[in-house]
Amino acid sequence: MKNSTATWGSVARAFHWILGFAIIGMLAYGWWMNHMVPRPDRFFHRSIHADIGYAVLLLTTVRLIWRALSPPPALPEEMRRWERGLATVNHGALYLVTMLVALLGWAHSGAHKPDYADWFGLFRVPQFTSENRANAGLFEDWHIYLAYTLLALIVLHILAALYHHFVRRDRVLARMLGRSGT
Repeated sequence: MKNSTATWGSVARAFHWILGFAIIGMLAYGWWMNHMVPRPDRFFHRSIHADIGYAVLLLTTVRLIWRALSPPPALPEEMRRWERGLATVNHGALYLVTMLVALLGWAHSGAHKPDYADWFGLFRVPQFTSENRANAGLFEDWHIYLAYTLLALIVLHILAALYHHFVRRDRVLARMLGRSGT
């Protein structure tokens, strides 16, 4: 379950893949609902987007707690210092921007009228901002700008994983896939 010095544990891998697919899905869904959905249907789709966003925020927080309890495996020794630095910066930026995008979406929900606080009809998510049309627009704009930033970071992350797998032929990708050996 826990990470070893050589590979990611099953819990970290589950968090990675579940959040990875959820975030990529949310980016695609967010773009689709803002560009393709007829205006009368947007509130419904934005509510679903917000509901999944709350879950992504919670899972990312739990993932960071797990990461603190089970430190990541060491990067391959043959990696250059600047590569290690870029990997560290990209991972940190992925976590930071994911949290910021989700928090800005949550802030937008509280400032928007009506809000998007009814979580799948089960309960209301407490809001930390109050209704304000100007702030709602500002939160939404930054939510979108940072979503594009997050998309760029994800593309870099995927390209780096593929580079390590196909060019460097090291175990960086294999250890996140749960494969042993080379």
